[in-house]
Amino acid sequence: MNKTNAMRILDARKISYTIHSYDNEDGLIHGTAVAEKIGLPPEVVFKTLVAHSGPQPYVYVIPVAEELDLKRAARAAGVKKIELLSLKDLLKHTGYVRGGCSPVGMKKLYPTFIHSSAAELETIAVSAGRIGVQMELEPKLLAEEVSAVFTELIKEEV
Repeated sequence: MNKTNAMRILDARKISYTIHSYDNEDGLIHGTAVAEKIGLPPEVVFKTLVAHSGPQPYVYVIPVAEELDLKRAARAAGVKKIELLSLKDLLKHTGYVRGGCSPVGMKKLYPTFIHSSAAELETIAVSAGRIGVQMELEPKLLAEEVSAVFTELIKEEV
């Protein structure tokens, strides 16, 4: 398999990870389908979302079955209001497409936040930078690589 930019960066930093490939021919690339395809519970598979406040992008890494709480996301970033980046702007800002957006190896290092549940896990899986490929690694090492902060980011069940 050809290495992605995210994998090359982790290799260069000697950060160990495990690759999980999955078939995406069926078009099911949403998080819970990916978790099922790679045989990991949804609470350890995380999706990467990009939001912005004005021109400034922010990266949020949350469990695939959860929804980003925009108020918590804004609070984490220290801004009043935040909204998800449109899909048409995702490639321009990150170098990645929907379903293949990795927190590692974006065009620039944006302020990054990882949901606090990750800090309690031994490993988490995130996109390796291409649809059909996930990489599993220690959350602490991921956070160090992208200068991320662990914080509460998801909507609470009512």
